[in-house]
Amino acid sequence: MIFKFGEQLLPVEMEEWEADQVPAVFITDSKHADEVLGKAGIIYENEIQVSKIGFCKLENQQECIVGTLCIPKLLDVLGSRYRMYFFVNRSNVVIVDDDNFSLRLIHRIQRKRTHQGETKERFLYNYIAEFMSRDLEMLAAYEKRLLRMEEDVTQQKISDFQTKLMPIRRELLNLRSYYDEIMDLSRDLEENENGFFLKKHLKYFGILTDRADRLMSRTSHLLEYAQQVKDAYQAQVDARQNSNMQFLTVISTIFFPLTLITGWFGMNFKDMPGLENGYPMIVVLSIVVIIGCLIIFKKKHII
Repeated sequence: MIFKFGEQLLPVEMEEWEADQVPAVFITDSKHADEVLGKAGIIYENEIQVSKIGFCKLENQQECIVGTLCIPKLLDVLGSRYRMYFFVNRSNVVIVDDDNFSLRLIHRIQRKRTHQGETKERFLYNYIAEFMSRDLEMLAAYEKRLLRMEEDVTQQKISDFQTKLMPIRRELLNLRSYYDEIMDLSRDLEENENGFFLKKHLKYFGILTDRADRLMSRTSHLLEYAQQVKDAYQAQVDARQNSNMQFLTVISTIFFPLTLITGWFGMNFKDMPGLENGYPMIVVLSIVVIIGCLIIFKKKHII
């Protein structure tokens, strides 16, 4: 699929487009990438392997700019990603995408934006901004989940807490790395090392850099908040353990003198006082010891 640059992105059939026409953006898959790159006047000598893309990065070559995008899916951040190449020369943009994700993005741009792609700078801005357009909502959803988990901790509802928190932290770590990559890619575009972009349009890439920076800062804030929630959970766990240890300590303290008494009078020496009728006395002594321990614990606010 080909779209002419202009106020509106207008589709053109591959057979109808000629190299001397208005510059355009080409959407293709890896099978037809070499053919489309040749038609767009872009020379790329390396092998195109969309499935092996693992990072968002930019490479400046002599005849073109080569970028790779590895975009997390909003509903499955830790799962498979959208992967694609994009190539830019002085006239055209070529996007190699095997999942039709780019085509869906362009259709969204056509529906939502008045200025869709007067220039390749404006198109790249719209394109990259569009796949980040819902990320603030996604991060807000993470914040709500963490708020609910914090409320559960304060109400001592901490069952399955770790199993709920760990995936959130892993997803946020993945997103933070992703936004860092997008920020570096936008900065590289803004540097305009090959001079393919007009200086007056480089502001678009600066806007992308600022947006990625804000998203990364928000993600870092959520990671810090997740750590605070984890600390609150750990404090609750420690409080429960201390309460259990305190209870066991009280029980041990009460039974230790009782064990000493029963052990002493259980030796049955011949001349031991109270050997004949000592049972009532031992019962009374034990009750006195228990009451005495309880009084001491009460005064020290242990119970």
